[in-house]
Amino acid sequence: MTAKFDFDKPIDRRNTASMKWDRYRGTDILPMWLADMDFQSPPEVMAAIRQRVDHGVFGYSRPPEDLTKITLTMLKERYGWTVKRHWLVWLPGLVTGINVSCRAVGQRNDDVMTAIPVYPPFLTAPGFNERTLTTVPLTENEMNWTLDFDKLEQAVTPRTRLFLLCNPHNPVGRVFTSDELRRLVAFCKKHDLVICSDEIHCDLILDPAKTHFPTAVLDLEAADRTITLMAPSKTYNIAGLGCSFAVISNASLRERFKTAMAGLIPDVNILAFIAAEAAYRQGEPWRRAVIEYLRSNRDIVIQAVNAMPDLDIKPIEATYLAWIDTRRAGIQHPAAFFEKAGVGLNNGQDFGGPGFVRLNFGCPRATLETGLGRMAAAMATRTNHKGLH
Repeated sequence: MTAKFDFDKPIDRRNTASMKWDRYRGTDILPMWLADMDFQSPPEVMAAIRQRVDHGVFGYSRPPEDLTKITLTMLKERYGWTVKRHWLVWLPGLVTGINVSCRAVGQRNDDVMTAIPVYPPFLTAPGFNERTLTTVPLTENEMNWTLDFDKLEQAVTPRTRLFLLCNPHNPVGRVFTSDELRRLVAFCKKHDLVICSDEIHCDLILDPAKTHFPTAVLDLEAADRTITLMAPSKTYNIAGLGCSFAVISNASLRERFKTAMAGLIPDVNILAFIAAEAAYRQGEPWRRAVIEYLRSNRDIVIQAVNAMPDLDIKPIEATYLAWIDTRRAGIQHPAAFFEKAGVGLNNGQDFGGPGFVRLNFGCPRATLETGLGRMAAAMATRTNHKGLH
């Protein structure tokens, strides 16, 4: 499957205004932090953009009718979800959707709840929109992380209005089961909470035994209280173009969402629309191939991390992100420790998970093996030094 696409091919991203690579400009530190992949996007996406560039006019744009049609078809074919076109709200980024959801639901000083560790914008969006953040730790067991419904019940308040869900979960890589989601919907129904369900990684399920269930697909009650956020950006490596969408079946909630956007949120640009349409229409062979490649990279990461002294990692069911536990090693600043060793990782503290680091394995295998080798050498040196004292 991967033979048609060369994911081993190194793409030099230095001096391309890349946020991921510019962080370490002029150093030998490998950037394995920000969640974009070091692969070229599907050839069909690049061809579609070139064709539009050749047209030469880049005026204001509207969502192309063909993009709407292919998005509805994709949702039906992949998830059995029959979505009406007027439920779609196009956005210039998924983080925008998280912030708009916080602004659209409830009133100033109301509470927004989420489970940590989690993608950092979940932790900042409530405050940006004059809401109060409530965090509840995920429960950790030997095999995975799960929602802790006892702690959710203890933390909810009469002012809680919104639950921010990340599924598949960034950074822990869980694909929540339909039973877990039903329990969450029941909890939100009991306390009359709206759910903002960030499902941006839903098309990157690595565990063949797992299935992604959009929260809104579970039943009419779930659909009625859910703002679903999706995008082709992570899947097809087009995040920098900025095209995402919300699916909101509840008419009143959808109008509140649109009102919260008014005058603040810019339209999606035409090249982003063109890329999204090409990705959904023609990118399926590439998507299947990249999942196969990422699955192998994931296995390499898990094997390598498990061989390093005092580091732990749980199974990664989805995403191209590894959540690595350094707590047993007792490293005071783990991200800085590995950065000194030549590997740039995310600091778990930023996700509400101190003692962890997040590694992006969406890169050519040679890059991944170099980074893991540097981490292993740093851990071995540290262990040897400890043994000398």
